[in-house]
Formats: sequence, structure tokens, C-alpha cells
Amino acid sequence: MAHLRAPATNCSSIANPLTPYELFVGLRYTRARRGAGRNGFVSFIAFTSMAGIALGVAALIVVLSVMNGFQDELRNRILSVASHIEVRALNGEMSDWKKVAEAARAHPRVKAAAPYVLGQAMLSAGDVNRGALVCGIDPALEDTVADIGAHMRMGSLAALKPGEFGIVLGSELARALGVRIGDSVVVIVPQGTVTPAGTLPRIKSFRVVGIFEIGMYEFDNGLSLIDLSDAQKLYRLGESVSGVRLKLDDMFAAPAVARDLLATLPADAEVRDWTQSHANFFRAVAIEKRVMFIILTLIVAVAAFNIVSAQVMVVTDKQADIAILRTLGAAPSSILTIFIIQGALVGIIGTLIGVVGGVALALNIDTVVPAIERAFGIQFLDKSVYYISELPSDLQRGDITMIALIALALALIATLYPSWRAAKVNPAEALRYE
Repeated sequence: MAHLRAPATNCSSIANPLTPYELFVGLRYTRARRGAGRNGFVSFIAFTSMAGIALGVAALIVVLSVMNGFQDELRNRILSVASHIEVRALNGEMSDWKKVAEAARAHPRVKAAAPYVLGQAMLSAGDVNRGALVCGIDPALEDTVADIGAHMRMGSLAALKPGEFGIVLGSELARALGVRIGDSVVVIVPQGTVTPAGTLPRIKSFRVVGIFEIGMYEFDNGLSLIDLSDAQKLYRLGESVSGVRLKLDDMFAAPAVARDLLATLPADAEVRDWTQSHANFFRAVAIEKRVMFIILTLIVAVAAFNIVSAQVMVVTDKQADIAILRTLGAAPSSILTIFIIQGALVGIIGTLIGVVGGVALALNIDTVVPAIERAFGIQFLDKSVYYISELPSDLQRGDITMIALIALALALIATLYPSWRAAKVNPAEALRYE
């Protein structure tokens, strides 16, 4: 006589054979019909948590992209005027600059070298006076170490010729002085001339031959360029210069190259790379980026931990279901898995929505922000206050991955306590009043 086998009573029979029943039940609870009363309120909390996670993730992606773009834009604009490395004389006058430039070019990573003279001056046009930096350059060599020639709005650097005393002004400086191409500007340098009547400042009239616009208020409002030989005459340096500027094949190799050059250049030479010359700018951006990341991560954390309250209410409402599953043979670990799946799904959906929305906004920030400014008649970045007047964006895959993983981890952590409580439900106690 054949043996008869009783029908299975464990929970694996309630799901598709190819799908673990924990996943089946967890997804079924998530897709449950929303109604009035407690179920509707729980669904509302879950929806709010999902929306909060999506908003926080999107905000994090956009803010980090803008901070990355701001950092890159700031670096590029600074290096369009400055150089990768500057070799300066400790006493302010470098007489053997040609030997220094030749020694620097011997380094395999140095592509070009150009001398410069830098000094302070007062520029005067009519009744307007403005303080500015006067930089003497060799127009033929300047384009090899900096990109300022690409930012000329009027005229060109080639118009700076020895003995003609031409001057190129930043756009904001030219606007403040009220001058255009062909107008005269009086340059007054603090190094005075001793006369029987006392020390008098040196004064020289220059003709405006060009106007540049970098896009950084600091340079556009406070920098002027003249020919190298004219600067040597103005500051009475003879054949000496203030230093030599170097351009490398890789800007990020500047600190290492600067250390190498210190061993080969004269002892009275000071070598400074761009990360040292403008360290405060980049340090400030890095600190702001970290602080904004922490603040916005807290928004994601608050939204993720709203899942705790929603899950606790779900566990309380589903105690009878949990008891039935336990009597059918479900292990506590299976109950734990069911509610982890249900809570984690909220975090996954919220994170996906936030990633898609954040990426879309970050990629179109240059269109969205101007549209908002035109619609409301406001300006987010005043170029007299901020270093740049436009909102840049540099979306990096690493940032997106890190933000998504943090959001998912916070959502998963938020589901652990309610799921543990569900696994600890006593079937007898839960079914006593059912």
C-alpha cells in the first residue's frame, strides 16, 4: 500500500516557486490598497518618507555638482591669468632671470617660461582714481604660460610694444575709470623720486590698447598689463624682473615639480605653485563642499528615519498576519526579511527618483537658473561679491554613486528596528483577541 503524504503547510506554497515567499509577501504589503484610517495614514507617511529621500538625494547631487563646477571654473579662471609655477626673487629683483628660465625649462614637465614684473600703482583718468596691480609682460611669451589673450574683449596683447607705453585694463577697471581704447590713463607708482622739494611719486601716462574680461571680479577690477620693458623703466629695475612664470604639461603635477626645481634653482629664488598662491580659495571651496554634504545628508537621514514610524505602525497593524505566517511555519528571520523588504523598497524608489531628478537638474543647471532669474527678476550670483557670476555644474559619477549608497544604507538601517519587532511577535498573544 502506497504511503500518503500530507499537503505542505509551510509558507513556500503561497508564492511562486521561483520567488522567495519573503519577497512575495513584502512586495504584496507594499502594493496593498490604500484606504481610510490607519492604512491610509501609514501610506501617507511612507509616501512622505519617499519624497523626502528623493528631494534630499536630488539636492545633494545638484549641490555637489555645482561645487565641483565652481572649483573647476575658479581654477581655470585663476590659471588663465596666473601660472602653474612662479619663481620669484626673495629681494623682489631677479637679475639672472634668463638663467633661471633656462634651468626651469630643463625639467621635462616644464613646457614654457616667461618673465614678468609686478608692482602696485594708482591709475587715474579724469577725476577718477583706482588702485591696481600693474603686471609687465612679454606679449610674445605670455600666451605660452597663461590664457589671458583668449579673454580679450577689445584690442590684443600684441598691441603692447616696447617704448610705446600701452596698457591693457580689466573690464571692470576700465569701466570704473571711464576709459576706452585709445584713451589715456595716468599711472602713479609709490616708488618716489627724490627731489630738493621732497620725495615725489613717479608718474607716467599710458594709452589704453586693450581690455580683457576674465570673469573674476578680482582680476577684472584690479589688474592691468603693460609691456615688460616699460614696466622695468617705470619701476627702475634695469634688466631685472620680479620673477619667471612657468607652464607645465599637467597642472596637478605643480607641487611635485616645484619641489624638484628648488634643488636646481639658485638659493635666493622662491618657488610657489598655483596651489600655494591661491590656497585660500580652494581650501574654502573644499570646506564648503564638505559642510554642504553633511547638512544635506542630514535631510536624507531625517526622511529615511521617517520610515521607522511608518514601519512600526505597519507591524502593529499586521500582527495578526504575522502570527498566521508564524503558525504556517515562517521563521522569525523570514518575518524580519519581509518587513526589511517593504521598508527598503521605499528607500530604493525614493533614491532612484532623487538620482534621476538630481542628474537631470545638474545637467541643465545652466538653463534652469537663468530662467528662474528672468522669471523673478533676481540674480543669484553678484559678480562684485562672488568670484564668478554664473552657476557652473560638473556632474561626477563618483558623487552620484556615493550619494545613492548613503541614501540606501540609511533607509536600510531605518527598517531594522521595526523588522526586528515584527520578528519578535508572539503568535499566541497576537491571535488572542482575533
